[in-house]
This record gives sequence, structure tokens and C-alpha cells, in this order.
Amino acid sequence: MSVYWFIAIIALVVIVLAARTRVGFTAQDPAYYSDSGPYFDLTEHLNGPILCEGVIYGPLGRVESTFTANMYGEWDGTSGTLDENFTYNTGNTQSRQWRLTMGENGRFTAEADDIIGTAQGLVSGSSVRMTYKIKLPEEAGGHVLSVVDWLYLTENGTIINRSQMRKFGIKVAELVATMRPDPAEAALGAQQAAE
Repeated sequence: MSVYWFIAIIALVVIVLAARTRVGFTAQDPAYYSDSGPYFDLTEHLNGPILCEGVIYGPLGRVESTFTANMYGEWDGTSGTLDENFTYNTGNTQSRQWRLTMGENGRFTAEADDIIGTAQGLVSGSSVRMTYKIKLPEEAGGHVLSVVDWLYLTENGTIINRSQMRKFGIKVAELVATMRPDPAEAALGAQQAAE
């Protein structure tokens, strides 16, 4: 009887893994978004001051942390930087700089100090998908996680960011955030222009 249970468990694992490639977050294909909504132009939509607000879910699906981030994107032709300064609900802060390089056919690469190797990205219609490995800080365990990052551009210019982080193929965290031009910086710019 134990052999049958073992075979049943193996069959169930195979079915679950096969289903993951066809449904759910990880099964998204950039081609699906190629004709959708406004075109996501990294040099336009990740440029200037950006306000980001988000939540991080733990492995049990509960909110583990919230954050705000002030970001600033700057481009010189096909190369750009995106500086991110996070403040978490715990009071902890974190800074990161993405260094982005546009390629052909919507492809781009990105690097940051806590990224292992080079992130691979693809712009498709109103979406951006980026995959990479990130090394968590030592105080967070120092684990290396595989990340799938999706950005979706909405009609009003707000970007919805959803990321899943996995270890050994198991989801251990998920991030959901909004990104939009920083209204405080826009108001300041308009005031300075009026003077």
C-alpha cells in the first residue's frame, strides 16, 4: 500500500508543477500584453520623481510589511538609473540603484548591488517583466531568492508592480505596489515654473 501512496504523491506533485506553467502568476506570457493599453516606455514612465507605496506578503499570505519609497529615474539615451529609497513601517530604510540598459525588441538588462548577476527584462505593450536573483541583507537571513517582477501601466500613468520571490521554487514572499509621478514634486515644479 505504501508504494501506491508514494506514486500518488509523485503524480500530484507532477500535476501541480505542470499546472503552474499554465495558470497563475508565473504562467503569464509577455505576448499576452503586446496589444494592451498604453505602451510602457521605460525612458518615459520611469523618469523623474516617482512615489511608490506598497505591501509585502509573507509565505502564509499575510501582510508582513508596508513601505513607501521615493524614486528618481534618469536617462541618457538607452542607459538609465532608477534610485530607490525605501522607508518601511518598522522604521528601517533601504536604498538601491538600478542601472538599466535598453536593448532591442523591448529587451533590457538591469543591475543593482543586491542582485546576483544581471536582471533580464522585456517590455511588451503595457507591461514589463523582469527576472533576477536577489540576495537579502544578512539581518533578513542573507537568502538568495528568485524574483519575477511584473509592472503594469494603467491608462492614467500609474504603474502597478507585482513581484513574487521564491526559494527552491516555493513562494516565500510577494510584493504589490503602486508607482506614480510624485505629486509633491510635481506641485513644487509647477510652483517654481509659475514664479
